[in-house]
Amino acid sequence: MSLATDSIFITALQTNDELMEDLGYIEATQTTDGQPPRLYNTAVPVPDEELFNVPLPYCIVYFDGLENDQGSKDERYESEYDKVNIGVQVVAKTPTQLHELTQKVRNTILDYFRNNSTAVVDYDFSAEAILFEDMIPGYLQTLRYMCYSLNNKENEPEED
Repeated sequence: MSLATDSIFITALQTNDELMEDLGYIEATQTTDGQPPRLYNTAVPVPDEELFNVPLPYCIVYFDGLENDQGSKDERYESEYDKVNIGVQVVAKTPTQLHELTQKVRNTILDYFRNNSTAVVDYDFSAEAILFEDMIPGYLQTLRYMCYSLNNKENEPEED
């Protein structure tokens, strides 16, 4: 399950109706401006020439690698836990809008993991610097999650 941790974060963010509305959703399949939904997995799916026409704000959730958590020397091959890195990049028109959205994203993810059982058993949180990207143009910040995840939750052996 560790290799699909990004999808858990997408699901978590989709549980906050207010956040989804901020990102342009009216319903799960519609948006306020007729554009595709602005919560993306891995990348904005448009040709390069259209990249700078993506309406703001938007979020991109991406899988940023993993490492097996080899807990002790007694473990053979792999332990049952992975350390999975997830990035959530938030892009907004103004610093104020960015602050509000990143806080909503952070709170939503925390609430989701506190209230739902997933393969993610814990995580460490950090955030990168706020940047202005003049090619967008917009402000962006990446929230970082280093997750401790059960790597084989769906394939656990059944008890006899």
